[in-house]
Formats: sequence, C-alpha cells, structure tokens
Amino acid sequence: MVSTTQSEDKQTTFGAQRRSLIAAGAGNALEWFDWNLYGIFSVYLAANAFRSDNPTSALLSTLAIFAVGFVARPIGGFVFGRLSDKIGRKNVMVATMCLLAAWSVAMAALPTYAAVGVWASAMLLIVRLVQGLAHGGEAGVSYTYAAELAPPARRGLWSSMPFVASTIGLMTATASAAILTGVFDADQMDSYGWRIGFAFGGLLGVFALWIRRSAVETEVFLEEAETAEDSDSPVMTMSRREIAGIALRIIMVSVGTNISFYAWVSFAPTNAIAQHDMHPTSAFVVSLLAQGLIVLLLPFMGALSDRIGRKPFIFAQGTLMIALAFPIANVVSSAPWTLFVALMLGQLVWACAGSIYPAVVAEQAPTRIRATIVGLVVSLSVAIFGGTAPYLNTWLTSIGKSSLFSVYIMVLGLIVIGGAILIKETKGIDLRELDQPNK
Repeated sequence: MVSTTQSEDKQTTFGAQRRSLIAAGAGNALEWFDWNLYGIFSVYLAANAFRSDNPTSALLSTLAIFAVGFVARPIGGFVFGRLSDKIGRKNVMVATMCLLAAWSVAMAALPTYAAVGVWASAMLLIVRLVQGLAHGGEAGVSYTYAAELAPPARRGLWSSMPFVASTIGLMTATASAAILTGVFDADQMDSYGWRIGFAFGGLLGVFALWIRRSAVETEVFLEEAETAEDSDSPVMTMSRREIAGIALRIIMVSVGTNISFYAWVSFAPTNAIAQHDMHPTSAFVVSLLAQGLIVLLLPFMGALSDRIGRKPFIFAQGTLMIALAFPIANVVSSAPWTLFVALMLGQLVWACAGSIYPAVVAEQAPTRIRATIVGLVVSLSVAIFGGTAPYLNTWLTSIGKSSLFSVYIMVLGLIVIGGAILIKETKGIDLRELDQPNK
C-alpha cells in the first residue's frame, strides 16, 4: 500500500485539484488521439501493412487488428488497476502515459508490407496490443481518478472532463487528418502522410507526461490506504457474488457508450469514405464541426446529472439507441451534410452516458478495488461491444446485411435500459460511504 507519510498531501487545495483534473485530461486527450487516429487512418494502414490487391480484405484485416487490440485492454485494465489500488492513481497514470507516447512513435515508424512482407502485419498487431495494454490501464485509472478527485456535489460535472478531453483528442486527430489529406494527395498520404499524424501524437505524449507529473493523489485513496494499514479500523470485505453484481451493472450501463462511440462517432468518417464515397477532407471537416459542438454539451449534461441524477441519463441513452439506430444508419450518403446529421444524432446518444460515465462506474465500487474493477470491467465491455463494432458493421455491410447491425444496436439499447433500472441513484454520494462495512 502507499505510505502513510503521504497523508500530509491529503489537504490539497481546490486549485491543485482542478489542475490535477486538467493534467488527467491531457492524458485522456492523447489516449483518444492515438486510438482514433488508427480508425481514421485505417484505410492507409490497410494499404501499407497488408497486400494491396484486395482493398476490402486489407481493410477488414486492419479492422480485425483494431478489434484484437481490445483483447489487451482488459489485461491492462486489471494489471494497472490493481497497481493503482496499491500504489496510487497518479503514479500509474504517469506509467501509462509513457507507454502511450512510445506507441505513437512506433506507429509512425511502422514498416510497409512492400518492404518486409507479412512482418509489417505482425508488427502492426504487436504495436496494437501494447497500445491496448496502455489504454486499458489509462481508462480505468483516469476514470477512477477524476471521480475521486471531484467534490461529491459536482462529481457529474468534473467527471465529464475525461470525455471532454477525449473528444478534444478525437477532434485533434480528425483535424490532423483533415489538414494532411488537404495538403497531400492520395499517393502521398498512402506513402508517408499518415505517419506524420502518429509522429505528432508522440510529441503530444511528451507534453501530457510533463503536465501529469505535477498531479496530486486523491484524498479518497490516501484515506483508504491509511485505513487499510490501521488494524483497528473496520475493513469491508466483499463476496464474489457482490463483486460479480458490481461488474454486471457496470457492463450493462457501459454497452451503450461503447457501441455508440465506435459505431457512430469514431468510425463515422471512415464509413462515409469507404461505404458512401464521400471525399476524405469533407468527411473529416464535417466530423470536426460536429465534435466541437458535442464538447460544449458534455459538461452541461454532467452538471445536470448532479441535479437530476445519473439514472435518467442512462435510461435516455438506451431509449435513444432503440429509436435512432435505423435513422442514423440510413441518413448518410455521399453528401457531407448527411454525415453531420448522423454524427450529431450519434454523439447525442453517446453523450447521454458519456458525459457522466467516469462518475457512474466509479460510484459502483469501493475504493479498495475501485481502479481494479473499473479498469477490468470497463475494458472488457469496450473489447466486446466497442472494438468489434467497426468490423461487424463493415462485414455486414459488405454482405448486404447492414440492417442487422442496427437491430444489434437496438438490442443493446434494451440492456442499457435494464442497467438504468438496476443501478442505485448515486448523485451527490460521498465515495467514502462505499468503503464502510455493510454499505
């Protein structure tokens, strides 16, 4: 456990907490910049890491590796989450940031299939797995950190920061793609243009690491660490059934955020380009505009959840998934405005729970196992329902069964509604209450 000598840091100022929240957000921005740049540039990765005689097959292989990368996320979530529950949130976030920066540099230097053959595909897989480990650790620990750092009455607002930062990271990736595809022609993008985006991610990683090193540890964690070291303090134990119940509830409220983001936000410009022949620059610019609007909506919805509760937002997301699955799928054509409409609808669905997601998942578990269970279960849910979404959508479309993907989303919407019913209302709760026996 962390040393009790750190107890002097417990009385951190409100200003220091806000700066720490921004520092955590800088890492979230890089995390999603890298993660989504892979999706945005998947067409170029397919052309470089696989044989180019069958573009559809190459793209499916690239998306399959995107999905395989999610396999490492639960492992990273568990390992780094467990470590965070022992030595603290801040130290682990510095470690995951180092891995993320290194991943960006490795992607920029990836060899081509023409140069090294199948080794290019293998190296893409290996680098992707390393990224998955880092992202699994980063997500679970940063969500836990933001929720624990926040004042109880404003946890919804403060917990919107990770996804505000994530959206800014996504916007930066989209803007990079728009600029690069505008400056370079198709051959230049296939050759080296896409590498510039990943190299820029490496620079962002160094900057985020510098900011994050000044973050403070959360008071909730430090107090729990002291309690665990005090033999006279009551210790809460949980049965496997109770832990399984927490995991099930987190998964049920997670599937909507996972599927809506990867199906309707992250891969939307790629789908518009590959399936509807939309011009790449137009698709990326439209995506950037839509993402800018959603950044303004996220903190508003987070603050509103501090007043009316978390459950109404989770329920709204499930309902909208059912109502909008087919309209979002059918509105997109080669015209850029159709992508804008689809993105705004999809992002609205995502933001219902995305704006409060770190708060909701952190409020389900006690401090002693919070980062471990959040890191593992959140990453597992993303792997199952998020990582497979682009491949499943592309494959069903390629065989003329795209409507089945919309039906799939509607079924997941029912699960989200079930999760909204099962979870307890947790707005304003002091996280210390979850650490007390019999709570």
